[in-house]
This record gives sequence, C-alpha cells and structure tokens, in this order.
Amino acid sequence: MNLIQNIDFANVATAFASGTGDFVQLFEPTASVFEKEGKGYIVASFGTESGHLPYTVYMAKESYLKEDKETVEKFTRALKKAQDWVQENDAAEIAKVIQPYFEDTNIETMETVINRYKEQGSFATDPILDEEEWNNLQNIMDEAGELPSRISHEELVNTDFAEEVTK
Repeated sequence: MNLIQNIDFANVATAFASGTGDFVQLFEPTASVFEKEGKGYIVASFGTESGHLPYTVYMAKESYLKEDKETVEKFTRALKKAQDWVQENDAAEIAKVIQPYFEDTNIETMETVINRYKEQGSFATDPILDEEEWNNLQNIMDEAGELPSRISHEELVNTDFAEEVTK
C-alpha cells in the first residue's frame, strides 16, 4: 500500500476526485455527496470500525475550571441538552435545523448522513469521556506511531462537570 500523506486536508476530496489514490477518508456530508455523484463508493465507516472514540473534546485549563465553574457547567449542560435533542429527534428534523450550516448540501443527503450516524451510534449520548474511549484513542494513536507516551485517564481527563449534568 502506498499511503499518501502530503495532501493538504482541504484538498483531499478534490485530489481523490481528480484521480489521486484508490481510497480516501472523507468526512460527511462529502462522502455521501461523492457517492451520489458517482465519484466513489462508501466502503467502510471509520466511526463503525474504530469503536467509540472521543471525536470532539473540549479542553480548558485547570485554573479556568476552578475560577469559572458556572460557565463550564452551563456549557456542559448545553452540550448535554443538544445530545439529548439529537437522540430524541429523527433525521428529518435534525437535517432541517442544521441544514443552514451545510448550504451546499441538499436536505435529502443530510437526512441520509444523519440516519447513517444514528444507525452506527456515532453521535455521543452524553458528555462523559470515559476511560475505555480514552484508551481506545490512545491505542489508535499508538498503532499509528503518533503517540510519544500514554497518559492515564485520571491524569488528564476531568469528568466532574459531565457527570454532574448527566445525573
């Protein structure tokens, strides 16, 4: 296998569409648009194949967590409220709400992507970054040769606010 890693992230989809490479990892909705346009086929899902991962995390300095607890708690509650809303609503309703942020993507494609993510369990259902997810991320980074050293969950991850808002 010849892994191409010197293409700027913003140009990966265009490079693939113009004939560079046989496989590509694309984010949604680009992957679904490419499939619909006949530029490629979705053959696997990173979300399914990788297991549960902390795909998006929010970080703050310890001093901020101590000095502005109210803001951190409000932010975490808002995040949990959004996660609950995604779980409680169908793809059509979600697509209608987020479509303005994806102006170049039609509503049907948005629904397809959202349904796929829901079926795969790709949307987080709570704001807690648990130890299993943390270790899974480190395993992937280690296997790729991108992890200089492992750091324990309790040393770097603070779940206090997330645990409080999920009660």
